[in-house]
Amino acid sequence: MLMIDGENVRRLTEFRPLVEAIREMFCKDCAMPVRHHHTVKVPGAPDATILLMPAWTEGEFVGVKLVNVFPGNSAHGKAAVSGVYVLFDGLTGFPLVLIDGGELTARRTAAASALAADYLARKDASQLLVVATGRLALNIIGAYRAIRPIERVVVWGRDRARAEQIVARLAHEDIEAAVATDLAAAVEEADIVSCATLAETPLIHGEWLRPGVHLDLIGGFTPKMREADDECIRRARVFCDVMDSATREAGDLTQPIASGVLKREEIEADLYGLCRGEHPGRTDDYEITLFKSAGAALEDLAGALLAWRQSRA
Repeated sequence: MLMIDGENVRRLTEFRPLVEAIREMFCKDCAMPVRHHHTVKVPGAPDATILLMPAWTEGEFVGVKLVNVFPGNSAHGKAAVSGVYVLFDGLTGFPLVLIDGGELTARRTAAASALAADYLARKDASQLLVVATGRLALNIIGAYRAIRPIERVVVWGRDRARAEQIVARLAHEDIEAAVATDLAAAVEEADIVSCATLAETPLIHGEWLRPGVHLDLIGGFTPKMREADDECIRRARVFCDVMDSATREAGDLTQPIASGVLKREEIEADLYGLCRGEHPGRTDDYEITLFKSAGAALEDLAGALLAWRQSRA
């Protein structure tokens, strides 16, 4: 069985082809059961989460991702997300490839947000604010640069030193980069705001959002987690990746739905609707759009297939 490590995942899944692979998978008939979601106690650290995410295309391929999310890893200088992905032949069930799940998750997550932004962000969006300092930060920047003319990147994080490290990594690329010291001011200037944190209290306030901004919420994957407040929901046209899972698992949607700030039917579309042309996405340059990503197993399958096929080529 072939094995693809993290370095080769990055090499084999360039962002523009990855965005297109995920777009194609949302247009296909891909089975995707509700993921298994288990909480694990970790002595002396925040609770961890185990995720089991299967997806398959009938008669073609079956894939399963096993992921561990250990928030306390940041204290030890380790990534919060790790795991493995196994791709199987859909006719025989035999394994084809074992892939680094942490790197695959980071890249497909960033690519899925970029895919949504391809429908929801202004075509001329050039200033990106990244509210993240973990593994996803550089992936978000790379993915957005693949679909929009990003000229300036601003990074904000609770740990300024980590934000400075990310900006330093961009020093040799043809892009302006800076660390934000004032989150409110940075949001007010941005064309796209992308958040990938483990926050349980909202970081982004709706009063900061200027007309035409696109807000991308990646981090909150449980009902207790939240990155944006109710005013963001009130002011924005709301979209998500997969309607059923996002409205059941993501606190940025479940909490405002529970409080009555948002009705489920007011969520305009998910990535199925956008990719299949059932919803036009952004309709003018002044509306505020919000995309909530909860993660979808078909995105992993798309990324794994791209990596496997590129490795064979």
